[in-house]
Amino acid sequence: MESITFASYKKLVLHPIKYRLFLLTRLPLVFFTGIRIREITPTFASVSVKYKWLNQNPFHSLYFAVLAMAAELSTGTLCMGFLYQRKPTVSMLIVNLQAAFYKKATGTIVFKCEDGQMIHQLIEEAISTGEGKSVECKSIGYNENNEVVAVFNVTWSFKVKK
Repeated sequence: MESITFASYKKLVLHPIKYRLFLLTRLPLVFFTGIRIREITPTFASVSVKYKWLNQNPFHSLYFAVLAMAAELSTGTLCMGFLYQRKPTVSMLIVNLQAAFYKKATGTIVFKCEDGQMIHQLIEEAISTGEGKSVECKSIGYNENNEVVAVFNVTWSFKVKK
């Protein structure tokens, strides 16, 4: 079941105008590369990015940094959903990133992260103990044929702000 704050966050990030304004002011590279949140629940998030001229590499596929941004957003949007309007305030920071690439990334790539429960549990632990905690989230990128293109492991750190 979604909490009220997670539901409010979901409504905000799925709103086409408010989300684009947020990206333009806070994450302009995500805005210009065309990365979009497709779906978000307390357990799952999916983010898509389409191959186009602006985000290409010399090999006519998506530039690896664009893939990293999409993978990071699929994990980070879950984190932000659990932290939205939270008291006490909790900071989040990427402390590690690992990637493996399996296929050429062309067309539309969808990154999926299914670590919402683990993220939520760790945030609650960080709040209750007052200690910094970190969690490794997996984001898997699929092409239009549902083939794995890349796998990213993004480690997030959470700490209650004083």
